This record gives sequence, structure tokens and C-alpha cells, in this order.
Amino acid sequence: MSTTNLHNWFQGKIRYEKVNEAGMNVKVTEPYLVDALSFTEAEARLIEEMSPYITGEFTVSDIARANYSELFASDEESADRWFKCKLIYITLDEKSGAEKRSSVNVLVQAADLRDAVKKLDEGMAGTMADYQIASIAETAIMDVYPYTGKSDDKPTPEA
Repeated sequence: MSTTNLHNWFQGKIRYEKVNEAGMNVKVTEPYLVDALSFTEAEARLIEEMSPYITGEFTVSDIARANYSELFASDEESADRWFKCKLIYITLDEKSGAEKRSSVNVLVQAADLRDAVKKLDEGMAGTMADYQIASIAETAIMDVYPYTGKSDDKPTPEA
């Protein structure tokens, strides 16, 4: 699944208390990515998305714009990590004949580094532009919440 440039990604951190493997209550801060129109909407969407999963109080902190031009999600069970991939597009300037390089960040959901490269290449298969992978790094992002229009937002057809 690929998303387009219509998304406005924000990364926000959720701080809450959870029970660790030793049975101790510990405070954790986990990053999440959300598609929103503003910082305010990003905070509201994070609260809405996380409320069912966290018992007790939690706070949203450190909301920042996340510059991803594309996102390749996977529904495979083993693909439980998110990788930030820096791509360099190579285009030819028609007037001067010189190579022009521009970089973009893409987010890929995969099981490991090899799987991330594979899924990135699969996602980019339809692209006409030449590109190079400059870097791939695993992120700490726990989950991604793209915007999905609610079913009750659709106008109902008149009978």
C-alpha cells in the first residue's frame, strides 16, 4: 500500500505508564506518526487513536512535522517496524544536460533491513525516475495513523 503526497505527517510522542516484563510500573515515551492538517488536529488524532489502548493517564508531547514524501505500509504480520529511507532522485536538466539530484524521505513498514529494501524497491517499481538509496534506518515509530474518512461523513444518496 502506498500513500501519496496529499498527506501531512506529524510525529508525536505519547508518554504514559505501563507495566514492564518485571511487573514494575515504568514511564515510557513512544513516537507515533499521524496524518493531520495542523498541530492541534495531530494532537487530537493521537489522543483519539491511543485512548482505547492505554489505561490511565497519558500525555502527547513533542509534536513535529515529519517530512515523508511517501509511505509504503505492509499488512504482513512480520512487518512490525518502520524504516526511514532517504532516496536521491536523479534527473537530467534538459537545457544544460547536467544531472540534478534531489532527496526525499520515504517511510517503509518491514520486518528487517533486507525486507525494507525489498519493499522499497517494490513500492518504487512504477516510478519512471531514476533513484538511489542513500540510507535506510530503523525508526522508533510504534505505529502510523493515516487519515481515513469516516463512513458517516459520506453523503447519503437520495431515494
